[in-house]
Amino acid sequence: MARKSERIIYDDPLPIPHEFYQPGGIVIGEIVSQVFFLSNTLSFMEQPAQITIDTPISVPKNYQHVLALAFAVKEINENPNVLSNISLGFRILNSYYTARMTYKATLSLLSTEHRFIPNFKCDNQNNLIALIGGCISEVSANVAIISAIHKTPQLTYGSFLPLKGVKKFFPFLYQMVPNEAHQYTGIVRLLQHFKWTWIGLWAVEDDRGDRFLKTMVPILSPNGICYAYIVRIPKWNYVDEMIDFALQHLGTYAMVFEENPTVFIVYGEPPSFQVHHYLRSIIFNNSAAENVHFDENGELVAGFDITNWLMFPNGSVVRVTIGRLEPRALPGKEFTIYEDQIVWHPHFNQVLPLSVCNENCYPGYSRKKKEGEKFCCYDCAPCPEGMISGQKDMDACVKCPEDQYPNKDQTRCIAKVLSYLSYKEDLGVILATLTIAFSLITVLVLGIFIKHRETPIVKANNRTLTYILLISLLLCFFSSLLFIGKPGKAICLLRQTAFGTIFSVALSSILAKTIMVVMAFMATKPGSTIRKWVGRRLKNSIILSCSFLQVDICTLWLSTFPPFPDTDMHSVNEEIILECNEGSTTMFYLVLGYMGFLAIISLVVAFLARKLPDSFNEAKFITFSMLVFCSVWLSFVPTYLSTKGKYMVAVEIFSILSSSFGLLACIFSPKCYIILLRPELNNREQLVRKIK
Repeated sequence: MARKSERIIYDDPLPIPHEFYQPGGIVIGEIVSQVFFLSNTLSFMEQPAQITIDTPISVPKNYQHVLALAFAVKEINENPNVLSNISLGFRILNSYYTARMTYKATLSLLSTEHRFIPNFKCDNQNNLIALIGGCISEVSANVAIISAIHKTPQLTYGSFLPLKGVKKFFPFLYQMVPNEAHQYTGIVRLLQHFKWTWIGLWAVEDDRGDRFLKTMVPILSPNGICYAYIVRIPKWNYVDEMIDFALQHLGTYAMVFEENPTVFIVYGEPPSFQVHHYLRSIIFNNSAAENVHFDENGELVAGFDITNWLMFPNGSVVRVTIGRLEPRALPGKEFTIYEDQIVWHPHFNQVLPLSVCNENCYPGYSRKKKEGEKFCCYDCAPCPEGMISGQKDMDACVKCPEDQYPNKDQTRCIAKVLSYLSYKEDLGVILATLTIAFSLITVLVLGIFIKHRETPIVKANNRTLTYILLISLLLCFFSSLLFIGKPGKAICLLRQTAFGTIFSVALSSILAKTIMVVMAFMATKPGSTIRKWVGRRLKNSIILSCSFLQVDICTLWLSTFPPFPDTDMHSVNEEIILECNEGSTTMFYLVLGYMGFLAIISLVVAFLARKLPDSFNEAKFITFSMLVFCSVWLSFVPTYLSTKGKYMVAVEIFSILSSSFGLLACIFSPKCYIILLRPELNNREQLVRKIK
């Protein structure tokens, strides 16, 4: 523990000048607080190091005030246009931060030089015309108590005095800085500019500190700033007594200094602030984590993390760790804010510190409030799927516009690409190639049947129905091309309706073929009256009635809820799907359902007639072809519903091609085999023998 310091005798000779003086016809007096005294031996129980301070501590910033006044007086005296035939002098005395020495210094200014006799002058020179008060308000107030009696004007740096009604009690006191409330706004803007959102607050423990906290604390949160702690600084007139008290609580101070904020605001006037600064130096000089060493010339070791201060005219400061101090840099300098700029020491590398409660939430994450803690302290939560955050510390992730999607890291939005089944991609080329190939096969089969139209095998099952079926299958293949390419209004209107109508014609012709087989067998029975119904009228009635019913359904569809070009921005994350909206899904499935109905009727009739004796019974081939057709379209529905975009279109094209080719292969391949490879079987005798 530090021992009690002895009382300082202020009249002893000082190693730092006690008074600065320049004679003149008129004199400006100034009371400064240039030095204060420490006489303590500091010891630490856990560390062998000892620090002995037995010399006064000088305040470099206050010494600059002395130089500034001396320079200004010199400039005025050298300019004859300013004070003609009058020499200006100055007399500067030290207050030592105590009321007793402030009163003595003021009385000395009001006395004759070298003779402490207040209110008495022995000559006409060195007339005191004005006083410049100290940098702290209490010094100015103490000076004003005496100077007001002599009606000597005093200019002061302080923005307010602890007494109310300053003008009433001190009519000759002139304050040179604006209201302190404006400076609070400046401090907040400075913190916002450097993104210092997690700070500490130090305030002297008096009514001014109370007023500072009462004004400052409420404006922090609305501006996005939190404070980690509030420390009240004790205040005494005698600095050495304060040092004794502070050193007794050195552990508490050390814990506060090691808190997370690297930026904190200290509100107080010297000596309170100077002792605070001094204590911090002791704490960190004796810290194992951060040692400061000076060489034999009193210069630092290179590469030391230095802490400095941003000073405001009202005495409040913002403490920041600015960066690395390079070799031969001068330690202990204070940096001043001049309205809108900050003047940095030239030896600092100007690496700005970070003062936040926790690490930033980087893009791709958003802030998540910690329960029971201030809003500046938060966790970082990854953005939900489909959302992004493109900046640090976003309060919430946002959705991308409909035509964009998040990138992998969820830090930005990427424009979606247009997607539709086109002829330029492999899938479109494959399906188009199959369509052309199957169409050519159908044309070849049709040519074979036309060429051999007089042969028994072609005549046996009604040539007209065969031609209608082959032409319908050819159109079915071609209808699949309507599904490839960019959807347009006309294409969307034709796609499903053309496909449904053409397939209905094909199925109607197959149904007519099957019914004609049954009717022909029944007509061969003796005394049958059905013979008159077997003929062109029956088959035409079947084809027309079944086909026109599908045409009516499609007409109703087009007149009520027709298909139209549409865009789907949600089904596939990275694509904008260009598609044909069916308009009415009910009508779409009604078209498919009617086709299924025709296929099932044809399957049942063909299955029943598969063993009837006929010259060339197609019923068993039609049965197998209808099984293939129904299997394809039954599997189409769930597959169609489970796919999106161009793959959904590809599924429908594949279903059209496979079902059409199944009909072509199952019905016509046996006939083509006989016509082309077994022509000896393509005669009436062979067919009759086969029946018998």
